[in-house]
Amino acid sequence: MRCVIARFPFDLTKSGVLESMKGIKPEQSSGESVIIGRRTYPVKQVGQVITRQDRRDFSAGEVLRAMTQLGFTCRGPAPAPAPTRVLDPLQQASAMLGAPVAA
Repeated sequence: MRCVIARFPFDLTKSGVLESMKGIKPEQSSGESVIIGRRTYPVKQVGQVITRQDRRDFSAGEVLRAMTQLGFTCRGPAPAPAPTRVLDPLQQASAMLGAPVAA
């Protein structure tokens, strides 16, 4: 499949991407990711390996679009944790003693 990443055309195949990522250890990812084989890689790491370009030269969206078209499973950023309620000192002391917390 022909795709454009960072204004450069690339002919990518699913088997070619699998071969390129073979032996590459996934980095920690908190943003978008791509599942290749049984491993989950950050999108920017995949883009760097398959294009041999600096990560600043392309966007995650370009790589996500190409990987989706090749049939790889892509995931968006991890959802933000729900905000926790902050208790004032009196409510915190009541909660520690087991008394119901006043709202």
